[in-house]
Amino acid sequence: MPTLSILHAVFAAALLLFLAKSVAWLIQRRMGNGGIVDAIWAWALGGLAVWFAAVGTAPAEVRLTLGAMGGLWGLRLGTYLWGRNWRAAEDWRYAKFRADWGAQAQSKMFWFFQFQNLFTLALAASAFIPAAYGEGSPGPLGLAAAVAILLVSVWGEGLADEQLRRFKAEPARRGQVCDVGLWRYSRHPNYFFECVHWLAYIPLALGGSLWGWSLVAPMVMVLLLLKISGVPLLEAEMAVRKPGYAEYMKRTSMLLPWPPRRA
Repeated sequence: MPTLSILHAVFAAALLLFLAKSVAWLIQRRMGNGGIVDAIWAWALGGLAVWFAAVGTAPAEVRLTLGAMGGLWGLRLGTYLWGRNWRAAEDWRYAKFRADWGAQAQSKMFWFFQFQNLFTLALAASAFIPAAYGEGSPGPLGLAAAVAILLVSVWGEGLADEQLRRFKAEPARRGQVCDVGLWRYSRHPNYFFECVHWLAYIPLALGGSLWGWSLVAPMVMVLLLLKISGVPLLEAEMAVRKPGYAEYMKRTSMLLPWPPRRA
């Protein structure tokens, strides 16, 4: 891409995110459910992969693979999150924000949604780098590796989500800690496979001079999940609210699936 085209592509991506989060804010304002933003975030981020693939200058096979991978990931995750959060009680994180912010909740929620776009653009670098700076093709093996990692991550995250949904749907297990299936080996198998997903774009960038920047997205996701908004907040709440979760933490690996420790 010429420099001007790069600027246009990134500006358009930022504008898309601003509009998407504005729509999410309007929906949560009407429904009183801030968790709806999670689905719109996934759809928008997947859409950015399709956008960069469409306007990039990398070889056609790289851009087609990139667009399909990002679109599949965003469609699957966004649809799942929408179905989970639509008409459901507001996620406790957003409910706590709403309670803490009081009369300023709506304005602060809007800017909180927009602040998230900084991290979203950093994640979008995983698609931008191979699309804009992929001077050469990674070859059949590189393309196959990218698709294989993507499919494993989408399958694993989808399986973890479905196992948790089924567990919660059983009346006899209501209020219990989910420790079946993948959740027996990891306290957050969905997060683990989400981290794996961001590794899928690295093989696509290997044909370019700036492929090292494709490492930004996996590092940002790990930072978000393990240090900022994922595991720390969730486990601090679960350890207090859910009986048996503290014991579950002692015997079960936090992220990487691993056989549980003996009591």
